[in-house]
Amino acid sequence: MSAQDPIDIPAPTFPTFVPPDSYDAYRGHGTPLIIDNGASHLRFGFSLASEPHVVPNVVARFKERKSNQFLLLFGNGVDAESSAKGQARTPWEGDVLLNFDALEHALDCAFITLGIDAPAVEHPVLMTERLASLLHSRALTSELMFEQYSVPSLTYCVDALMSFYHQYGQPQTPFVTDGLVISFNTASTSVIPVLGGRGILSQAKRIPWGTLQCTEYLLKLIQLKYHNFPTRVTNTQASWMMQTFCEFSPNYQATLRSLRDPDALRMAARVVQFPYTVPVADEKTEEELARIAERRKEQGKKLQELAAKSRTEKLLQKENDLQYLLNLKENRGDNKREWQNVLQEEGFEDDAALDETIKKLEHDLKKARKKEADGQDDPMEEPTFTLVDVPDADLDEEGLKEKKKQKLLKAGFEARARARREKEKEKEEREAEERREEEERENNFEGWAGRLRRDQEAIITKIKDRERRKAALSDRKSAVAQARMKNIASLAADDRVPKKKRKAGAGKSRDMFGADDEDWAIYRKINTAAPSSDEEDDIQQLQVVEAKLLAHDPTFTTEHTHASRTAARSALLSAFRPQYPPGDVAGAARIHLNTERWRVCETYFAPSMAGIDAAGIGEVLQTVLARFPQNEKARLVKNVFVTGSPSKFPGLSERVYSALRPILPPEMELCDVQCAQDPLRGAWRGMAAFANTGGFKDVEVTRAEYEEWGGERIKKWWGGNWNCAQ
Repeated sequence: MSAQDPIDIPAPTFPTFVPPDSYDAYRGHGTPLIIDNGASHLRFGFSLASEPHVVPNVVARFKERKSNQFLLLFGNGVDAESSAKGQARTPWEGDVLLNFDALEHALDCAFITLGIDAPAVEHPVLMTERLASLLHSRALTSELMFEQYSVPSLTYCVDALMSFYHQYGQPQTPFVTDGLVISFNTASTSVIPVLGGRGILSQAKRIPWGTLQCTEYLLKLIQLKYHNFPTRVTNTQASWMMQTFCEFSPNYQATLRSLRDPDALRMAARVVQFPYTVPVADEKTEEELARIAERRKEQGKKLQELAAKSRTEKLLQKENDLQYLLNLKENRGDNKREWQNVLQEEGFEDDAALDETIKKLEHDLKKARKKEADGQDDPMEEPTFTLVDVPDADLDEEGLKEKKKQKLLKAGFEARARARREKEKEKEEREAEERREEEERENNFEGWAGRLRRDQEAIITKIKDRERRKAALSDRKSAVAQARMKNIASLAADDRVPKKKRKAGAGKSRDMFGADDEDWAIYRKINTAAPSSDEEDDIQQLQVVEAKLLAHDPTFTTEHTHASRTAARSALLSAFRPQYPPGDVAGAARIHLNTERWRVCETYFAPSMAGIDAAGIGEVLQTVLARFPQNEKARLVKNVFVTGSPSKFPGLSERVYSALRPILPPEMELCDVQCAQDPLRGAWRGMAAFANTGGFKDVEVTRAEYEEWGGERIKKWWGGNWNCAQ
């Protein structure tokens, strides 16, 4: 399977655990009971058993509809019932044990699974707790174990030290081993120094970043990258993607630099295929498709006819308005006062406004006629207009209408003829310009090429400035967006806008906004959606300039064109998030993980990437090692042990080594970083091994000691939450 092959999201599995040993030999004989109370999984079993029970540490109490009874589900049973997922609860709130009702339900299920269905649990209990656990949580846990389950004794230990004991444990107790323990927990990460087999908890450090925060961070990255993803990505799916695809990089910055190549980014990507539903297409016969095509063709013809009719009517209306204004200007009298009154009645302030309107109408008519003339390849034959020169007195009513129509047609024909002549004139001027440019290229090639390159850079700069302005307008707090709002406010408060009215021919009032070029300048500033004609002209001009350079300048290649420059960036973006066709429902339901694979894991060493104001693992290691002299520091770095579920991520050992090596003296030996062989069960196995030794009896808190000291009291020993600095 290649890197680009989609990997389907696996369906949840519900394993059935078969105890490898017979628990009948352990019950009722005082065999220690080992409980590793983790935030994600609960591991429990007798100390003499070879393997523990491992179940998700989650309970759900919900009302079943069919039987109308309340049911209590634990572990994998919560996933088996979809209606119970909304009621799921865990004993932990982040890194603190707070929900003791859920803990009681979980322990009930654990004891029943082990066959201990009695009012009292007659087994010593060895139980884990977090580093620097709250006294309140410990007191309530002790109260639950002694008062509810009547255990004979209870001992607390730190899970990271027990996992370290399982990895490097010696037959004697305490085990004589030095090392540095890095423990990845659900909601935190701890660094614990160990000297002489004792955890130096006074120098231990903990950062508020764990697998739970990493999963949420990956989910946020996916939601930001795929904001319109058709399927909801759950925390469970994000956790599976993190456990399956994420890895540590020994040099994060170098890894990112290597991914600047689009091909390398595509090869590094992992494609996750989410479930999707293929839409059922309504298949039609060939006859139905032919009828639909014929109907669309007829509709297209009708639309073309309506559009042509509309253009003709608008053109005739503009010609009528232009003729009216020209007649008005020709009939101007000598009395300036009367002429000013006429202008005001027509909606004009002065002669300049009238001339500007006439100029605008002539420009529009010229542009429309030129466009119509461009579509005519054959030379126009001059039609005959027999009624144009006939006096009105010699014509009846129908003749007058026909004469008016012929006058308009003649005016249109003459205008098209003028447009055709202007087009030919422009063609001649363009050919002359090409000849001059060819002469300049032959006589002064370097100057000609330099001028075109400067023109290209100037046009590209204009296009980039326009794109930056569009991007700035999307931010309402930017200076460009604020200036746009000021323009809108000034236009809304402009009292002169209602005065831009005039009568058009038959007494109809028309809005004259747009007759002034300043109106269109303001419109371009405030309208962010409509494409600018200047932008189209710039792109066309840029294509012409680049085509000339490609044809005549051997030093100018396709890599120097604007399209090639933008294509390199587009290729990187398309590799970062490939775009699928609109109809590809399978492609729309795919997630491409590339830079996220290393970025999520790097947050352990740089939590500031995710917005957390905390030191990373590298800084914490430097702080912890700085508290010890050189001889003890050398003993600590001989055994660097990593435990927790992220210890199975590829590259973690190399990443920890690269973080430790720069902060140690060159002559100090640093052994390879060791990861837990089984981080899920390592702490439980270490606890089980310790519970079968003689030292376990010395650290137990009996029921009598609990009644005398209270639930917060624990004994001082190497694996517990006690300051063992001495």
